[in-house]
Amino acid sequence: MIELPIRRLREDAVLPERAYAGDAGLDLAACERHELGPGERAVVGTGLAVAIPEGHAGFVQPRSGLADRHGISIVNAPGLVDSGYRGELKVILLNTDRSERFVVEPGMRIAQLVVLEVPELELAETNELPVTERGVRGHGSSGN
Repeated sequence: MIELPIRRLREDAVLPERAYAGDAGLDLAACERHELGPGERAVVGTGLAVAIPEGHAGFVQPRSGLADRHGISIVNAPGLVDSGYRGELKVILLNTDRSERFVVEPGMRIAQLVVLEVPELELAETNELPVTERGVRGHGSSGN
């Protein structure tokens, strides 16, 4: 088990938790109110700061229920939280609904934080890459 140090920056900040045992994501809650009209976005603070362990990264993911029921997503999904960052976790929400407003209330679960191990990489510049079946075929190359 890996310890995740977390600090409340505001007294009313809600500590993240898993909805169900075994869930990969910790639910992040808003610490402020925002109204998002159709197509609008807002940077929503959580009132929390974390210390992602060295060798790991945090990924802020949209919540599927908000996306399904209200068209709420995250503009830069997944948002990346590097291990050296100690500022407030903020989520850039986007209302993709074409006609309905959405109100974010303090305490509302707005995103999920997933912490994953990331390998340290050493770049190895080369003139040729190994051949694969896919090769250089890009977007839509599998026919889907």
